[in-house]
Amino acid sequence: MDGPPPPASPAGLSAYVAVSQLLGLTLLATTGAWLGRYRGGVAWDSPLQFNVHPLCMVLGMVFLQGDGIIAVFESHRTKSIPNMYSLHSWCGMAAFVLYLLQWLLGCGFFLLPSTSFSLRSRYKPQHIFFGIALFALSIAACLLGITEMLLFNIRDSYSRFAPEGVLANTLGVLLVAFGLVVGYVLTRDDWKRPPLAEELALSMDFKTLTEHESPGGSSQ
Repeated sequence: MDGPPPPASPAGLSAYVAVSQLLGLTLLATTGAWLGRYRGGVAWDSPLQFNVHPLCMVLGMVFLQGDGIIAVFESHRTKSIPNMYSLHSWCGMAAFVLYLLQWLLGCGFFLLPSTSFSLRSRYKPQHIFFGIALFALSIAACLLGITEMLLFNIRDSYSRFAPEGVLANTLGVLLVAFGLVVGYVLTRDDWKRPPLAEELALSMDFKTLTEHESPGGSSQ
Protein backbone atom coordinates (compact mmCIF):
# COMPACT_ATOMS: atom_id res chain seq x y z
CA MET A 1 0.00 0.00 0.00
CA ASP A 2 1.15 3.46 -0.81
CA GLY A 3 -0.65 4.99 2.16
CA PRO A 4 -3.24 7.74 2.19
CA PRO A 5 -2.77 10.63 -0.23
CA PRO A 6 -1.30 13.83 1.23
CA PRO A 7 -3.86 16.40 2.33
CA ALA A 8 -4.83 19.05 -0.16
CA SER A 9 -3.35 22.52 0.18
CA PRO A 10 -5.47 24.80 2.37
CA ALA A 11 -7.60 27.34 0.57
CA GLY A 12 -5.62 30.42 -0.35
CA LEU A 13 -2.19 28.94 0.41
CA SER A 14 -1.05 28.84 -3.21
CA ALA A 15 -2.14 32.43 -3.73
CA TYR A 16 -0.17 33.64 -0.71
CA VAL A 17 2.90 31.67 -1.79
CA ALA A 18 2.64 33.28 -5.25
CA VAL A 19 2.33 36.73 -3.65
CA SER A 20 5.39 36.03 -1.50
CA GLN A 21 7.42 35.13 -4.60
CA LEU A 22 6.26 38.26 -6.39
CA LEU A 23 7.18 40.41 -3.39
CA GLY A 24 10.53 38.66 -3.06
CA LEU A 25 11.43 39.21 -6.71
CA THR A 26 10.27 42.83 -6.45
CA LEU A 27 12.45 43.22 -3.37
CA LEU A 28 15.48 41.90 -5.26
CA ALA A 29 14.75 44.12 -8.27
CA THR A 30 14.34 47.17 -6.04
CA THR A 31 17.60 46.44 -4.23
CA GLY A 32 19.41 46.03 -7.55
CA ALA A 33 17.90 49.23 -8.92
CA TRP A 34 18.91 51.15 -5.80
CA LEU A 35 22.50 49.87 -5.88
CA GLY A 36 22.79 50.28 -9.65
CA ARG A 37 21.27 53.73 -9.99
CA TYR A 38 22.42 55.47 -6.83
CA ARG A 39 25.37 53.44 -5.51
CA GLY A 40 27.31 52.73 -8.70
CA GLY A 41 26.49 49.03 -8.98
CA VAL A 42 28.38 46.11 -7.46
CA ALA A 43 31.94 44.87 -7.91
CA TRP A 44 34.35 42.81 -5.86
CA ASP A 45 37.77 44.43 -6.18
CA SER A 46 36.83 48.10 -6.08
CA PRO A 47 35.20 50.68 -3.81
CA LEU A 48 31.88 49.15 -4.88
CA GLN A 49 32.67 45.97 -2.96
CA PHE A 50 30.52 46.97 0.01
CA ASN A 51 27.44 47.03 -2.25
CA VAL A 52 27.70 43.23 -2.50
CA HIS A 53 26.70 43.07 1.18
CA PRO A 54 23.12 44.38 1.00
CA LEU A 55 22.47 42.54 -2.26
CA CYS A 56 23.57 39.17 -0.85
CA MET A 57 21.77 39.77 2.44
CA VAL A 58 18.47 40.44 0.69
CA LEU A 59 18.95 37.55 -1.74
CA GLY A 60 20.20 34.90 0.66
CA MET A 61 18.98 35.79 4.13
CA VAL A 62 15.57 37.18 3.25
CA PHE A 63 14.31 35.85 -0.09
CA LEU A 64 15.91 32.40 -0.31
CA GLN A 65 15.70 31.66 3.41
CA GLY A 66 12.05 32.68 3.39
CA ASP A 67 11.40 30.29 0.51
CA GLY A 68 13.19 27.54 2.42
CA ILE A 69 11.00 28.05 5.48
CA ILE A 70 7.81 28.00 3.39
CA ALA A 71 8.93 24.80 1.69
CA VAL A 72 9.71 22.95 4.90
CA PHE A 73 6.48 24.06 6.58
CA GLU A 74 4.47 22.81 3.61
CA SER A 75 6.34 19.49 3.46
CA HIS A 76 5.79 18.94 7.19
CA ARG A 77 2.07 19.59 6.72
CA THR A 78 1.72 17.06 3.89
CA LYS A 79 3.66 14.44 5.88
CA SER A 80 1.82 15.21 9.14
CA ILE A 81 5.07 16.18 10.85
CA PRO A 82 4.70 18.91 13.49
CA ASN A 83 6.56 22.14 12.79
CA MET A 84 9.19 23.39 15.24
CA TYR A 85 9.63 19.86 16.60
CA SER A 86 13.43 19.67 16.46
CA LEU A 87 16.52 21.69 17.35
CA HIS A 88 17.13 22.24 13.63
CA SER A 89 13.69 23.85 13.32
CA TRP A 90 14.29 26.16 16.26
CA CYS A 91 17.76 27.18 15.09
CA GLY A 92 16.55 27.79 11.55
CA MET A 93 13.60 29.92 12.63
CA ALA A 94 15.75 31.83 15.13
CA ALA A 95 18.30 32.57 12.40
CA PHE A 96 15.59 33.82 10.03
CA VAL A 97 13.93 36.07 12.61
CA LEU A 98 17.22 37.45 13.91
CA TYR A 99 18.54 38.04 10.39
CA LEU A 100 15.39 39.99 9.55
CA LEU A 101 15.77 42.02 12.76
CA GLN A 102 19.45 42.61 11.96
CA TRP A 103 18.53 43.83 8.49
CA LEU A 104 15.84 46.20 9.79
CA LEU A 105 18.11 47.60 12.50
CA GLY A 106 20.91 48.05 9.99
CA CYS A 107 18.64 50.05 7.72
CA GLY A 108 17.43 52.12 10.65
CA PHE A 109 20.85 52.93 12.07
CA PHE A 110 22.84 53.36 8.87
CA LEU A 111 20.38 54.64 6.29
CA LEU A 112 17.99 56.93 8.17
CA PRO A 113 19.39 60.50 8.23
CA SER A 114 17.74 61.10 11.61
CA THR A 115 20.06 58.60 13.34
CA SER A 116 22.87 60.43 15.12
CA PHE A 117 26.50 59.75 14.31
CA SER A 118 27.31 58.78 17.92
CA LEU A 119 24.42 56.29 18.07
CA ARG A 120 25.49 54.89 14.72
CA SER A 121 29.06 54.43 16.00
CA ARG A 122 27.91 52.71 19.19
CA TYR A 123 25.68 50.29 17.28
CA LYS A 124 28.25 49.34 14.64
CA PRO A 125 30.21 46.84 16.86
CA GLN A 126 26.93 45.19 17.88
CA HIS A 127 25.89 44.92 14.24
CA ILE A 128 29.19 43.26 13.36
CA PHE A 129 29.05 40.85 16.31
CA PHE A 130 25.48 39.72 15.66
CA GLY A 131 26.24 39.35 11.96
CA ILE A 132 29.04 36.90 12.76
CA ALA A 133 26.93 35.12 15.39
CA LEU A 134 24.03 34.71 12.95
CA PHE A 135 26.40 33.36 10.31
CA ALA A 136 27.55 30.70 12.78
CA LEU A 137 23.94 29.97 13.76
CA SER A 138 23.00 29.46 10.11
CA ILE A 139 25.82 26.96 9.61
CA ALA A 140 24.76 25.15 12.79
CA ALA A 141 21.18 24.98 11.50
CA CYS A 142 22.42 23.50 8.22
CA LEU A 143 24.49 20.86 10.02
CA LEU A 144 21.56 19.91 12.24
CA GLY A 145 19.33 19.70 9.16
CA ILE A 146 21.75 17.38 7.37
CA THR A 147 21.87 15.06 10.39
CA GLU A 148 18.09 15.15 10.69
CA MET A 149 17.58 14.17 7.05
CA LEU A 150 20.05 11.31 7.34
CA LEU A 151 18.40 9.93 10.46
CA PHE A 152 14.87 10.20 9.08
CA ASN A 153 15.40 9.12 5.48
CA ILE A 154 18.26 6.62 5.58
CA ARG A 155 18.37 5.46 9.17
CA ASP A 156 21.15 2.94 8.60
CA SER A 157 23.44 5.28 6.64
CA TYR A 158 26.00 5.48 9.39
CA SER A 159 26.09 1.73 9.99
CA ARG A 160 26.29 0.85 6.28
CA PHE A 161 28.23 4.00 5.27
CA ALA A 162 25.84 4.43 2.36
CA PRO A 163 26.94 6.73 -0.50
CA GLU A 164 24.29 9.29 0.40
CA GLY A 165 25.56 9.39 3.95
CA VAL A 166 29.13 9.93 2.74
CA LEU A 167 28.05 12.75 0.44
CA ALA A 168 25.90 14.41 3.11
CA ASN A 169 28.71 14.23 5.67
CA THR A 170 31.09 15.68 3.10
CA LEU A 171 28.68 18.57 2.68
CA GLY A 172 28.74 19.07 6.44
CA VAL A 173 32.54 19.14 6.49
CA LEU A 174 32.54 21.68 3.64
CA LEU A 175 30.09 23.87 5.56
CA VAL A 176 32.38 23.82 8.59
CA ALA A 177 35.42 24.55 6.42
CA PHE A 178 33.65 27.46 4.73
CA GLY A 179 32.69 28.90 8.12
CA LEU A 180 36.23 28.56 9.43
CA VAL A 181 37.76 30.27 6.41
CA VAL A 182 35.25 33.12 6.56
CA GLY A 183 35.83 33.44 10.30
CA TYR A 184 39.60 33.60 9.78
CA VAL A 185 39.23 36.32 7.17
CA LEU A 186 37.08 38.34 9.57
CA THR A 187 39.71 38.16 12.32
CA ARG A 188 42.49 39.63 10.17
CA ASP A 189 42.53 43.36 10.83
CA ASP A 190 45.28 43.87 8.26
CA TRP A 191 42.95 42.55 5.53
CA LYS A 192 40.21 45.06 6.27
CA ARG A 193 39.83 47.72 3.62
CA PRO A 194 40.66 51.14 5.04
CA PRO A 195 37.91 53.73 4.59
CA LEU A 196 38.18 55.77 1.42
CA ALA A 197 38.59 59.53 1.52
CA GLU A 198 35.09 60.10 0.19
CA GLU A 199 33.65 57.76 2.84
CA LEU A 200 35.37 59.69 5.60
CA ALA A 201 34.07 62.93 4.14
CA LEU A 202 30.53 61.55 4.01
CA SER A 203 30.83 60.35 7.61
CA MET A 204 31.92 63.77 8.79
CA ASP A 205 29.16 65.46 6.80
CA PHE A 206 26.65 63.07 8.35
CA LYS A 207 28.00 63.91 11.80
CA THR A 208 27.73 67.61 11.06
CA LEU A 209 24.11 67.29 9.96
CA THR A 210 22.96 65.08 12.83
CA GLU A 211 24.91 66.55 15.76
CA HIS A 212 25.56 70.12 14.57
CA GLU A 213 29.30 69.64 14.75
CA SER A 214 31.89 70.89 12.35
CA PRO A 215 34.16 68.40 10.60
CA GLY A 216 36.96 69.62 12.81
CA GLY A 217 35.10 68.56 15.92
CA SER A 218 34.09 71.96 17.34
CA SER A 219 30.48 72.57 18.30
CA GLN A 220 28.53 75.28 16.59
